[in-house]
Amino acid sequence: MDRLLKEIDTLKKEIAELKIQKKSIRNLDKDFQIKYIYNSNAIEGNTLTLHETKVVLEGITIGGKTLREHFEVINHAEAILYIEDMVKNKEELSEYAIKSIHSLILKNIDNDNAGRYRNQNVIISGAEHIPPSHILVQEKMEEFINWYKSCNNMHPVLKAAKVHMDFVGIHPFIDGNGRVSRLIMNLELLKSGYQAVSIRNDKKSAYYEALDYAHCHNDYSLFYNLIAEYELERLKEITALYKI
Repeated sequence: MDRLLKEIDTLKKEIAELKIQKKSIRNLDKDFQIKYIYNSNAIEGNTLTLHETKVVLEGITIGGKTLREHFEVINHAEAILYIEDMVKNKEELSEYAIKSIHSLILKNIDNDNAGRYRNQNVIISGAEHIPPSHILVQEKMEEFINWYKSCNNMHPVLKAAKVHMDFVGIHPFIDGNGRVSRLIMNLELLKSGYQAVSIRNDKKSAYYEALDYAHCHNDYSLFYNLIAEYELERLKEITALYKI
């Protein structure tokens, strides 16, 4: 892991020194965001293809697809803008911010539960881990935020991964936990000057297994390694495209 993080930090520094035009950065970000929205939604069962996701973001309706699937794309784009504003304004992660992101994710899909912690127990399909009782959600979220505020000695990539893991382990909402967890992980990466990562839908089995292993065995190494590898891959993509 030390070697992996060192390579990540070296590439991060190289990218900061590259002379990339602002237009190129915007194009790169746009391409990444389309892929990110597609993958994050597909992991949760959205059937829109990558091309269809791009078309929906352009304001076009896809025949034969549900209204919910369209809103999942539109809402995700709005949530990304929200976390980008948080990065610009140097806002810390908070319960308010998490609920606001969730409200955007479920807007026009489930307005009754958007931005509200669950009031019933849930299970995670296919996982051994069982989230805490709904009675404990508020307490667990307060503990989560307190840990976040006091944790200053972790490498930013590992902290971002732990934010994802701990949040989704609590599973504070009825729906949308996966999407929110990936967004707040990327919020932390971006705030620290790293690149946002996109968990690929075609590799979701390894993603789910690493999460469940962490929750059930209190061993985060698999998930740390997974996210670090994604970060390194993203950095390599950027340097390969724009290195002078």
